[in-house]
Amino acid sequence: MRIATFNINGIKARLPRLLEWLNETQPDIACLQEIKTSDDTFPLKDIEEVGYGAIWHGQKGFNGVAILARGETPVEVRRGLEGEPEDEHSRYIEADVKGVRVASIYLPNGNPQPGPKFDYKLRWMKRLRDRATEIWAQEVPAVLAGDYNVIPRDKDVYSVKAMATDALMQPESRAAYRRLLGDGWTDAIASRHPAGGVWTYWDYQMNAWPRDAGFRIDHLLLSPAAADRLLDAQVDKDFRGREKASDHAPTWVELAE
Repeated sequence: MRIATFNINGIKARLPRLLEWLNETQPDIACLQEIKTSDDTFPLKDIEEVGYGAIWHGQKGFNGVAILARGETPVEVRRGLEGEPEDEHSRYIEADVKGVRVASIYLPNGNPQPGPKFDYKLRWMKRLRDRATEIWAQEVPAVLAGDYNVIPRDKDVYSVKAMATDALMQPESRAAYRRLLGDGWTDAIASRHPAGGVWTYWDYQMNAWPRDAGFRIDHLLLSPAAADRLLDAQVDKDFRGREKASDHAPTWVELAE
């Protein structure tokens, strides 16, 4: 079973690239972020035509998350995180699909820091941890997949110096991410690539893609029941180099059935 996460950076603008990726790699489950479309303009028909069902939590112009499943429609469990009722950002959706609990996550960027956006990021990470603890307690195979906007380790970035002041690499962001791992979640890519040097994001600016000046911010965290089934975890890097591509590459795990 292949479960992927892909920050598509605008599902309507990148729809040809998304459909191309689905056709070529055929993940069983795909978690999308930054779909940047309202609920009523989500391109469900196009996705169904390539064999996928979908649920989504949209927002016009920015944010937005979705879960796609090959040959079926995910069963929604939750949309949004508790703990901040005034938060209207569409950043979280959770479903049961193919025997696995899956969440699609678009964590706040947090820049500029320090400031209110960074404070919101840290609060959001606490709310995510609270929900992750509830999922953990259910002892189900679970995958928390998405764009976490956290570079966990120095070896997950092309240049520590270049990103030193960015919210993605601040000690508080990293500590919040480590707390999730400390609760017993497995970072699938890190477990398969302990030496680092694996990127999932390359900025459109500064010639980042040709220079391979990227970093790793798209993560798949596995519960123990899922980690026991882990076969592989990789990045579909080539898709970042295609015409009008997202600035993220699809990132995935394979679990034994």
